[in-house]
Amino acid sequence: NCNMENILIVKESFDNINELNELFSSKNLDVKILGSDELGQINSPKSVLICDKRFEESVKGKSSLLKIARNIGSIKIIILHSCTTENYAMDSDMGGSFVNIRFKDMDEVIKEIIFQEISTKKYSFSDSKTVSLIKIAEKVASTDVTVFIHGPTGTGKEVISNYIHQKSERAKNPFIAVNCAAIPENMLEAMLFGHEKGAFTGASSANKGNFRYADTGTLLLDEISEMPLSLQAKLLRVLQEKKVTPIGGQRDIDVDVRVIATTNRNMMNEVKEKKFREDLYYRLNVFPIGTLNLSERKDDIIPISVALLKRHSEKSNLPYIDKSAQNIIKNYIWPGNVRELENVLQRAIVLCDDKVIREKDIMIDISEESSFISSVQDDINNQSALQA
Repeated sequence: NCNMENILIVKESFDNINELNELFSSKNLDVKILGSDELGQINSPKSVLICDKRFEESVKGKSSLLKIARNIGSIKIIILHSCTTENYAMDSDMGGSFVNIRFKDMDEVIKEIIFQEISTKKYSFSDSKTVSLIKIAEKVASTDVTVFIHGPTGTGKEVISNYIHQKSERAKNPFIAVNCAAIPENMLEAMLFGHEKGAFTGASSANKGNFRYADTGTLLLDEISEMPLSLQAKLLRVLQEKKVTPIGGQRDIDVDVRVIATTNRNMMNEVKEKKFREDLYYRLNVFPIGTLNLSERKDDIIPISVALLKRHSEKSNLPYIDKSAQNIIKNYIWPGNVRELENVLQRAIVLCDDKVIREKDIMIDISEESSFISSVQDDINNQSALQA
Protein backbone atom coordinates (compact mmCIF):
# COMPACT_ATOMS: atom_id res chain seq x y z
CA ASN A 1 0.00 0.00 0.00
CA CYS A 2 1.09 3.56 -0.72
CA ASN A 3 1.61 5.93 2.18
CA MET A 4 -1.23 8.48 2.31
CA GLU A 5 0.99 10.73 4.42
CA ASN A 6 3.56 10.89 1.62
CA ILE A 7 2.18 12.68 -1.47
CA LEU A 8 4.56 14.42 -3.86
CA ILE A 9 3.33 16.82 -6.57
CA VAL A 10 5.61 17.97 -9.40
CA LYS A 11 4.77 21.63 -9.98
CA GLU A 12 6.09 21.92 -13.57
CA SER A 13 3.33 22.61 -16.15
CA PHE A 14 0.67 21.93 -13.50
CA ASP A 15 -2.38 24.19 -13.96
CA ASN A 16 -4.49 22.54 -11.24
CA ILE A 17 -1.89 22.52 -8.48
CA ASN A 18 -3.79 24.88 -6.13
CA GLU A 19 -7.05 22.93 -6.46
CA LEU A 20 -5.20 19.70 -5.75
CA ASN A 21 -3.45 21.21 -2.75
CA GLU A 22 -6.82 22.40 -1.37
CA LEU A 23 -8.26 18.89 -1.84
CA PHE A 24 -5.50 17.22 0.16
CA SER A 25 -5.59 19.93 2.84
CA SER A 26 -9.34 19.37 3.26
CA LYS A 27 -8.59 15.65 3.78
CA ASN A 28 -5.87 16.53 6.35
CA LEU A 29 -3.13 15.07 4.15
CA ASP A 30 0.34 16.60 3.92
CA VAL A 31 1.65 17.29 0.45
CA LYS A 32 5.14 18.20 -0.78
CA ILE A 33 5.20 20.39 -3.91
CA LEU A 34 8.47 19.91 -5.75
CA GLY A 35 10.24 21.42 -8.73
CA SER A 36 11.80 19.04 -11.25
CA ASP A 37 15.28 20.07 -10.02
CA GLU A 38 14.42 18.76 -6.51
CA LEU A 39 13.34 15.30 -7.67
CA GLY A 40 16.89 13.93 -7.80
CA GLN A 41 17.59 14.94 -4.19
CA ILE A 42 14.58 13.43 -2.43
CA ASN A 43 14.12 9.99 -0.93
CA SER A 44 10.49 9.24 -0.06
CA PRO A 45 9.70 5.52 0.33
CA LYS A 46 6.17 4.29 -0.51
CA SER A 47 5.20 7.75 -1.74
CA VAL A 48 2.67 8.76 -4.41
CA LEU A 49 4.01 10.91 -7.24
CA ILE A 50 1.47 13.17 -9.01
CA CYS A 51 2.36 15.11 -12.14
CA ASP A 52 0.85 16.74 -15.21
CA LYS A 53 0.83 14.95 -18.58
CA ARG A 54 3.07 17.73 -19.97
CA PHE A 55 5.74 16.92 -17.36
CA GLU A 56 5.72 13.28 -18.47
CA GLU A 57 6.20 14.49 -22.06
CA SER A 58 8.99 16.88 -21.03
CA VAL A 59 11.04 14.02 -19.50
CA LYS A 60 10.55 12.01 -22.71
CA GLY A 61 7.79 9.66 -21.59
CA LYS A 62 6.84 6.79 -19.32
CA SER A 63 10.17 4.97 -18.93
CA SER A 64 12.01 8.12 -17.83
CA LEU A 65 9.21 8.99 -15.39
CA LEU A 66 9.35 5.46 -13.94
CA LYS A 67 13.09 5.84 -13.42
CA ILE A 68 12.56 9.14 -11.54
CA ALA A 69 9.84 7.51 -9.39
CA ARG A 70 12.03 4.50 -8.55
CA ASN A 71 14.92 6.74 -7.45
CA ILE A 72 12.56 8.65 -5.14
CA GLY A 73 10.99 5.46 -3.77
CA SER A 74 7.48 6.19 -5.13
CA ILE A 75 5.29 3.14 -5.62
CA LYS A 76 2.44 4.90 -7.43
CA ILE A 77 2.37 7.50 -10.20
CA ILE A 78 -0.76 9.49 -11.09
CA ILE A 79 -0.64 11.51 -14.32
CA LEU A 80 -3.32 14.18 -14.74
CA HIS A 81 -4.27 15.40 -18.19
CA SER A 82 -6.52 18.47 -18.33
CA CYS A 83 -7.94 18.49 -21.86
CA THR A 84 -10.85 20.63 -23.10
CA THR A 85 -11.28 18.80 -26.40
CA GLU A 86 -11.48 15.17 -25.24
CA ASN A 87 -13.81 13.38 -22.84
CA TYR A 88 -13.01 11.82 -19.47
CA ALA A 89 -10.84 8.72 -19.48
CA MET A 90 -9.00 6.75 -16.82
CA ASP A 91 -6.63 3.88 -17.38
CA SER A 92 -3.94 2.14 -15.42
CA ASP A 93 -0.90 0.01 -16.03
CA MET A 94 1.52 -2.04 -13.94
CA GLY A 95 -1.19 -3.41 -11.62
CA GLY A 96 -2.65 0.01 -10.87
CA SER A 97 0.63 1.68 -9.92
CA PHE A 98 0.77 3.83 -13.10
CA VAL A 99 -2.53 5.73 -13.53
CA ASN A 100 -3.62 8.21 -16.21
CA ILE A 101 -6.68 10.45 -15.62
CA ARG A 102 -7.92 12.70 -18.45
CA PHE A 103 -10.61 15.29 -17.70
CA LYS A 104 -12.11 18.53 -19.03
CA ASP A 105 -12.67 20.22 -15.69
CA MET A 106 -11.24 19.43 -12.25
CA ASP A 107 -14.61 19.36 -10.50
CA GLU A 108 -15.56 17.66 -7.24
CA VAL A 109 -15.93 14.22 -8.86
CA ILE A 110 -12.46 14.36 -10.47
CA LYS A 111 -10.92 15.47 -7.17
CA GLU A 112 -12.59 12.59 -5.32
CA ILE A 113 -11.45 10.11 -8.02
CA ILE A 114 -7.86 11.31 -7.46
CA PHE A 115 -8.32 11.00 -3.69
CA GLN A 116 -9.75 7.46 -4.02
CA GLU A 117 -6.72 6.45 -6.10
CA ILE A 118 -4.54 7.32 -3.10
CA SER A 119 -6.87 6.43 -0.24
CA THR A 120 -6.88 3.02 1.44
CA LYS A 121 -10.08 3.89 3.33
CA LYS A 122 -13.55 2.67 2.34
CA TYR A 123 -15.22 5.99 3.00
CA SER A 124 -14.90 9.68 2.20
CA PHE A 125 -16.72 12.82 3.36
CA SER A 126 -16.71 16.61 2.94
CA ASP A 127 -19.73 17.93 4.82
CA SER A 128 -18.97 20.10 7.85
CA LYS A 129 -21.52 18.13 9.93
CA THR A 130 -19.66 14.89 9.20
CA VAL A 131 -16.29 16.54 9.92
CA SER A 132 -17.68 17.50 13.38
CA LEU A 133 -18.99 13.94 13.90
CA ILE A 134 -15.58 12.46 13.03
CA LYS A 135 -13.85 14.81 15.49
CA ILE A 136 -16.24 13.68 18.25
CA ALA A 137 -15.63 10.02 17.29
CA GLU A 138 -11.86 10.55 17.51
CA LYS A 139 -12.19 12.11 20.97
CA VAL A 140 -14.35 9.29 22.32
CA ALA A 141 -12.06 6.69 20.70
CA SER A 142 -9.18 7.80 22.91
CA THR A 143 -11.20 6.79 25.99
CA ASP A 144 -12.81 3.46 26.90
CA VAL A 145 -16.39 4.65 27.49
CA THR A 146 -19.42 2.83 26.09
CA VAL A 147 -20.82 4.53 22.98
CA PHE A 148 -24.45 4.51 21.79
CA ILE A 149 -24.84 5.48 18.12
CA HIS A 150 -28.36 6.35 17.01
CA GLY A 151 -29.54 7.33 13.55
CA PRO A 152 -31.64 6.26 10.55
CA THR A 153 -30.93 3.08 8.58
CA GLY A 154 -28.09 3.39 6.08
CA THR A 155 -26.40 6.42 7.66
CA GLY A 156 -23.07 4.77 8.52
CA LYS A 157 -23.51 3.69 12.14
CA GLU A 158 -21.30 0.62 11.63
CA VAL A 159 -18.72 2.73 9.73
CA ILE A 160 -18.49 5.10 12.73
CA SER A 161 -18.23 2.10 15.11
CA ASN A 162 -15.35 0.69 13.11
CA TYR A 163 -13.70 4.12 12.96
CA ILE A 164 -13.87 4.46 16.77
CA HIS A 165 -12.25 1.03 17.13
CA GLN A 166 -9.50 1.84 14.58
CA LYS A 167 -8.67 5.11 16.36
CA SER A 168 -8.63 3.53 19.83
CA GLU A 169 -5.83 1.81 21.75
CA ARG A 170 -7.69 -1.46 21.03
CA ALA A 171 -7.20 -1.08 17.25
CA LYS A 172 -4.88 -4.10 16.93
CA ASN A 173 -7.29 -6.28 18.92
CA PRO A 174 -10.56 -7.91 17.71
CA PHE A 175 -13.54 -5.94 16.39
CA ILE A 176 -16.62 -8.19 16.55
CA ALA A 177 -20.01 -7.06 15.18
CA VAL A 178 -23.26 -8.78 16.18
CA ASN A 179 -26.58 -7.88 14.55
CA CYS A 180 -29.13 -8.37 17.31
CA ALA A 181 -32.06 -8.25 14.84
CA ALA A 182 -30.73 -10.95 12.52
CA ILE A 183 -30.23 -13.74 15.10
CA PRO A 184 -33.07 -15.72 16.77
CA GLU A 185 -33.42 -15.18 20.53
CA ASN A 186 -32.34 -18.70 21.54
CA MET A 187 -29.19 -18.44 19.41
CA LEU A 188 -28.34 -14.84 20.35
CA GLU A 189 -27.74 -15.72 24.00
CA ALA A 190 -25.33 -18.52 23.09
CA MET A 191 -23.59 -16.34 20.49
CA LEU A 192 -23.04 -13.46 22.89
CA PHE A 193 -22.25 -15.21 26.15
CA GLY A 194 -21.04 -18.64 24.96
CA HIS A 195 -22.05 -22.09 26.14
CA GLU A 196 -20.52 -25.22 27.59
CA LYS A 197 -20.54 -28.58 25.84
CA GLY A 198 -23.95 -30.24 26.26
CA ALA A 199 -25.58 -27.05 27.63
CA PHE A 200 -28.53 -27.61 25.27
CA THR A 201 -29.58 -29.98 22.49
CA GLY A 202 -27.08 -29.77 19.66
CA ALA A 203 -24.31 -28.20 21.76
CA SER A 204 -21.78 -30.90 20.85
CA SER A 205 -18.85 -28.63 21.70
CA ALA A 206 -18.23 -25.57 23.84
CA ASN A 207 -18.35 -22.05 22.37
CA LYS A 208 -16.60 -19.06 23.95
CA GLY A 209 -19.18 -16.53 22.71
CA ASN A 210 -18.62 -13.10 21.17
CA PHE A 211 -17.89 -11.29 24.44
CA ARG A 212 -14.89 -13.54 24.98
CA TYR A 213 -13.88 -13.49 21.31
CA ALA A 214 -13.86 -9.67 21.56
CA ASP A 215 -11.76 -9.73 24.76
CA THR A 216 -9.26 -6.79 24.78
CA GLY A 217 -11.08 -5.41 21.69
CA THR A 218 -14.43 -3.90 20.74
CA LEU A 219 -17.87 -5.52 20.54
CA LEU A 220 -20.49 -3.84 18.34
CA LEU A 221 -24.09 -4.64 19.30
CA ASP A 222 -25.88 -3.54 16.13
CA GLU A 223 -29.63 -2.80 16.33
CA ILE A 224 -29.63 -3.44 20.07
CA SER A 225 -33.22 -2.18 20.33
CA GLU A 226 -34.25 -5.56 18.83
CA MET A 227 -32.66 -7.52 21.70
CA PRO A 228 -35.27 -9.51 23.71
CA LEU A 229 -35.97 -8.25 27.25
CA SER A 230 -34.87 -11.59 28.73
CA LEU A 231 -31.35 -11.07 27.35
CA GLN A 232 -31.19 -7.40 28.30
CA ALA A 233 -30.90 -8.28 32.02
CA LYS A 234 -28.01 -10.65 31.33
CA LEU A 235 -26.27 -8.05 29.16
CA LEU A 236 -26.65 -5.42 31.89
CA ARG A 237 -24.92 -7.72 34.37
CA VAL A 238 -22.01 -8.34 31.96
CA LEU A 239 -21.57 -4.59 31.43
CA GLN A 240 -21.67 -3.88 35.17
CA GLU A 241 -19.54 -6.77 36.42
CA LYS A 242 -17.25 -7.15 33.35
CA LYS A 243 -17.75 -10.90 33.73
CA VAL A 244 -19.60 -13.38 31.53
CA THR A 245 -21.19 -16.71 32.48
CA PRO A 246 -21.56 -19.17 29.57
CA ILE A 247 -24.85 -21.10 29.25
CA GLY A 248 -24.47 -24.28 31.30
CA GLY A 249 -21.38 -22.88 33.05
CA GLN A 250 -20.90 -22.40 36.78
CA ARG A 251 -18.12 -19.84 36.90
CA ASP A 252 -17.80 -16.23 35.83
CA ILE A 253 -15.09 -15.39 33.31
CA ASP A 254 -13.50 -11.92 33.25
CA VAL A 255 -13.84 -9.97 30.01
CA ASP A 256 -12.23 -6.68 28.98
CA VAL A 257 -14.44 -5.39 26.15
CA ARG A 258 -15.31 -1.94 24.88
CA VAL A 259 -19.01 -1.99 23.87
CA ILE A 260 -20.53 0.11 21.11
CA ALA A 261 -24.29 -0.18 20.51
CA THR A 262 -26.39 1.14 17.63
CA THR A 263 -30.10 1.71 17.03
CA ASN A 264 -32.37 3.29 14.42
CA ARG A 265 -35.24 3.70 16.93
CA ASN A 266 -36.20 6.40 19.44
CA MET A 267 -34.87 4.70 22.58
CA MET A 268 -36.77 6.90 25.05
CA ASN A 269 -40.01 5.72 23.41
CA GLU A 270 -38.79 2.10 23.60
CA VAL A 271 -38.10 2.58 27.32
CA LYS A 272 -41.52 4.21 27.95
CA GLU A 273 -43.27 1.36 26.12
CA LYS A 274 -41.34 -1.16 28.29
CA LYS A 275 -39.65 -2.70 25.25
CA PHE A 276 -36.19 -1.77 26.51
CA ARG A 277 -34.85 -1.75 30.06
CA GLU A 278 -34.28 1.75 31.41
CA ASP A 279 -31.24 0.71 33.48
CA LEU A 280 -29.60 -0.91 30.43
CA TYR A 281 -30.35 2.17 28.30
CA TYR A 282 -28.51 4.43 30.76
CA ARG A 283 -25.65 1.93 31.06
CA LEU A 284 -25.20 1.99 27.26
CA ASN A 285 -25.90 5.69 26.68
CA VAL A 286 -22.71 6.93 28.36
CA PHE A 287 -21.64 8.74 25.19
CA PRO A 288 -24.40 9.21 22.60
CA ILE A 289 -23.51 9.92 18.94
CA GLY A 290 -26.10 10.73 16.25
CA THR A 291 -25.74 10.01 12.53
CA LEU A 292 -27.69 12.08 9.99
CA ASN A 293 -29.70 11.35 6.85
CA LEU A 294 -27.79 11.86 3.60
CA SER A 295 -30.21 14.69 2.69
CA GLU A 296 -29.03 16.59 5.81
CA ARG A 297 -25.37 16.47 4.72
CA LYS A 298 -25.45 17.07 0.99
CA ASP A 299 -21.74 17.83 0.72
CA ASP A 300 -21.07 14.14 1.52
CA ILE A 301 -23.04 12.86 -1.48
CA ILE A 302 -20.28 13.16 -4.13
CA PRO A 303 -17.43 11.85 -1.90
CA ILE A 304 -19.56 8.87 -0.80
CA SER A 305 -20.66 8.25 -4.41
CA VAL A 306 -17.07 8.08 -5.68
CA ALA A 307 -16.07 5.79 -2.78
CA LEU A 308 -18.99 3.50 -3.73
CA LEU A 309 -17.97 3.60 -7.42
CA LYS A 310 -14.50 2.47 -6.35
CA ARG A 311 -16.02 -0.43 -4.40
CA HIS A 312 -17.98 -1.65 -7.43
CA SER A 313 -15.53 -0.90 -10.26
CA GLU A 314 -12.36 -2.47 -11.58
CA LYS A 315 -9.19 -1.26 -9.89
CA SER A 316 -8.06 2.18 -11.12
CA ASN A 317 -10.89 2.39 -13.65
CA LEU A 318 -13.61 4.49 -12.01
CA PRO A 319 -16.52 5.96 -13.97
CA TYR A 320 -17.04 9.73 -13.98
CA ILE A 321 -20.37 11.31 -12.97
CA ASP A 322 -21.23 14.13 -15.38
CA LYS A 323 -22.77 17.48 -14.35
CA SER A 324 -26.40 16.50 -15.12
CA ALA A 325 -26.12 13.27 -13.09
CA GLN A 326 -24.31 15.12 -10.27
CA ASN A 327 -27.24 17.57 -10.01
CA ILE A 328 -29.74 14.72 -9.74
CA ILE A 329 -27.92 12.79 -7.02
CA LYS A 330 -27.16 15.97 -5.05
CA ASN A 331 -30.79 17.15 -5.05
CA TYR A 332 -32.63 13.87 -4.43
CA ILE A 333 -33.65 13.28 -0.78
CA TRP A 334 -32.38 9.64 -0.53
CA PRO A 335 -34.94 8.16 1.90
CA GLY A 336 -32.91 4.92 1.85
CA ASN A 337 -29.70 6.87 2.54
CA VAL A 338 -26.35 5.31 1.51
CA ARG A 339 -27.86 1.89 0.73
CA GLU A 340 -30.24 3.44 -1.80
CA LEU A 341 -27.44 5.57 -3.26
CA GLU A 342 -25.31 2.44 -3.63
CA ASN A 343 -28.10 0.62 -5.52
CA VAL A 344 -28.61 3.56 -7.89
CA LEU A 345 -24.87 3.81 -8.59
CA GLN A 346 -24.53 0.06 -9.21
CA ARG A 347 -27.31 0.36 -11.83
CA ALA A 348 -25.57 3.39 -13.33
CA ILE A 349 -22.28 1.46 -13.69
CA VAL A 350 -24.16 -1.19 -15.71
CA LEU A 351 -26.04 1.35 -17.87
CA CYS A 352 -23.34 3.94 -18.56
CA ASP A 353 -21.36 4.27 -21.78
CA ASP A 354 -17.64 5.18 -22.09
CA LYS A 355 -17.23 5.16 -18.29
CA VAL A 356 -19.34 8.32 -17.92
CA ILE A 357 -22.52 8.23 -15.79
CA ARG A 358 -25.08 10.58 -17.32
CA GLU A 359 -28.60 11.69 -16.38
CA LYS A 360 -30.14 8.79 -18.37
CA ASP A 361 -28.19 6.27 -16.24
CA ILE A 362 -29.63 7.46 -12.89
CA MET A 363 -32.65 5.25 -12.15
CA ILE A 364 -34.38 6.10 -8.87
CA ASP A 365 -36.96 3.82 -7.22
CA ILE A 366 -39.85 6.25 -6.91
CA SER A 367 -43.11 6.57 -8.81
CA GLU A 368 -42.45 10.31 -9.10
CA GLU A 369 -39.05 9.59 -10.68
CA SER A 370 -39.77 11.46 -13.92
CA SER A 371 -41.34 14.43 -12.14
CA PHE A 372 -38.40 14.55 -9.72
CA ILE A 373 -35.84 14.55 -12.53
CA SER A 374 -37.82 17.12 -14.52
CA SER A 375 -38.10 19.36 -11.44
CA VAL A 376 -34.31 19.17 -10.97
CA GLN A 377 -33.91 19.93 -14.68
CA ASP A 378 -36.24 22.94 -14.30
CA ASP A 379 -34.11 24.20 -11.40
CA ILE A 380 -30.96 23.86 -13.51
CA ASN A 381 -32.62 25.62 -16.47
CA ASN A 382 -33.84 28.43 -14.20
CA GLN A 383 -30.33 28.89 -12.74
CA SER A 384 -28.86 28.96 -16.27
CA ALA A 385 -31.44 31.55 -17.34
CA LEU A 386 -30.65 33.74 -14.31
CA GLN A 387 -26.90 33.52 -14.98
CA ALA A 388 -27.47 34.39 -18.63
